[in-house]
Order: sequence, then structure tokens, then C-alpha cells
Amino acid sequence: MVRWAGMDFSEKLAVAIRRNNSLLCVGLDPDPARMAGRDVGAFNRAIVEATADLVCAFKPNLAFYEALGNPGLRALEETLKAVPSHIPVIGDGKRGDIGNTAAAYATALFDVWGFDAATVNPYMGGDTLEPFLSRAGKGVFVLCRTSNPGSAEFQALEVHAPAGGEPRPLYEWVALRAMSWKSAASVGLVVGATYPGELRRIRSLCPGAHLLVPGVGAQGGDLEEAVRNGQDTPQGGGATIINASRQVIFASQGADFADAARRAADDLRQRIQKALAAARKG
Repeated sequence: MVRWAGMDFSEKLAVAIRRNNSLLCVGLDPDPARMAGRDVGAFNRAIVEATADLVCAFKPNLAFYEALGNPGLRALEETLKAVPSHIPVIGDGKRGDIGNTAAAYATALFDVWGFDAATVNPYMGGDTLEPFLSRAGKGVFVLCRTSNPGSAEFQALEVHAPAGGEPRPLYEWVALRAMSWKSAASVGLVVGATYPGELRRIRSLCPGAHLLVPGVGAQGGDLEEAVRNGQDTPQGGGATIINASRQVIFASQGADFADAARRAADDLRQRIQKALAAARKG
């Protein structure tokens, strides 16, 4: 399945941001128990058609499709076909493993499914991400400071540098190491909106990096604060991609679900742009 359309991930993202005046990414995470109807492919197609002019990206979380077995995988295929080729799609699988297994994950996400970008887990070290990092034109979002309440159990641990010196939280080391990896792909970070202070710190450490920011809405992150703390300098130019899933796709469980999703997405898009304008003035 090919969605390439001649542009690399960063170029495609920049075009979508300008064209739609948007930093909103809609997460396509179908839950049949909450959907209007049970056909996941048709549901997603309606959501995509209703919001494609309001977003800078779509992000299917692979777990929701895998949980439905073969019908779910067919629905994912239908979903990807529905997304206009100028809108980047991020495959959210948080993959990470060694050797041939990592290479197989990269092949599946980039070659079989044709995602423009993927989320990856750095816990096993940079060498395990090489099959992703070596993909010219693709995007790789490294888990850094995630939005879940238990993330501090490991991510906030104070860690000394190998050669000594002042300790940093582990998530800061992850951010710095990710930016140091030699990569043909565009490397970004996943940073939750639920930790605005950490988001601000990571942005200061990583100018120029794209940040994928989940956690607004259902998880309790403040949208305006996320935009303010995640914005890059004009010289850096990294995008702060605000992801919203449930509050958009399940804005209504009735027959008007697509119209309701459009209204919710447009409201978020406008709030993001207002917050961005205010942050730039400040």
C-alpha cells in the first residue's frame, strides 16, 4: 500500500499545516461499543471525509485494529485508502525490538501499510531503532514523556551521564539521545500534554524537533498550555502536533457522528491557532 505522493514526512506535514491552518492530529481509534454502527471502515471513512480539511495528520492506533482480528486489519486498509494523499498518517504502534524483528516491524509499518511516520519505543536502545531511523523520508516519533499517570515510574528517574556529571530525568536523556542519533528519517518525540512543565523543558532541549502531543481532552491535558509550552522558536521550526482522539471521533454516538466530529475538530483547531497566536505575541 503506497501513500507516498512524492514528499517526505516533514514536507507533507508542513504542507498540511499550511493548507489547513492546523496543528491538529485526529487519532483514529475505533471502539465498536462507542461507534454509530459497527462497520469500522465506514465509520473511519466518514470521520476522515468530515475532518480532512481541518487536520495536519491522522493517527490510527494499531491496537484498536489488531483487537478486531482480520476484519480490523481490513478496516485499517480501508481507512488508509480514505485519507487524502497530501495528509500524513502516523502509525501508532510504539514498536521496539532487536535485529530482524525491528526490521520486520519497520517493513510492516512503512512498506506494507505505507505509513508516513511511526511511533517507536527506545527502551532497548538506539540500535534497535536503526531499521526505522534508516528510512529516508519517513518520520519516527520516539516515546519520551508519555501522558499516562504511571509514566514517572521510570521516565522521571534521575540518571547520571555515563561519564558522571549532574543527573537528569530519564526522559531528558531520551530526548537528547534521540536528537543525537544519525538518521535518514525525521526524528521527533512523543510528549504528553499532561506534563506541561516537562513539555516546555523538552522543547527547550530539542529545538527543531517535531513533537507529537497526546493527552488533551479525555486524559485531562490542557490544550492551550500544551500549545504554549510546546511551541518552537521561528528558527527551530519544529511542529507541535496536538493529538485528539475520543473527543473528536466519539463527539456523538448518533447518526450525526461525522458532523459532530467535524464540529469538535474545528473547535480544537481554532483553539490551537488562538493559543499559538497568543503564545507568539507573549
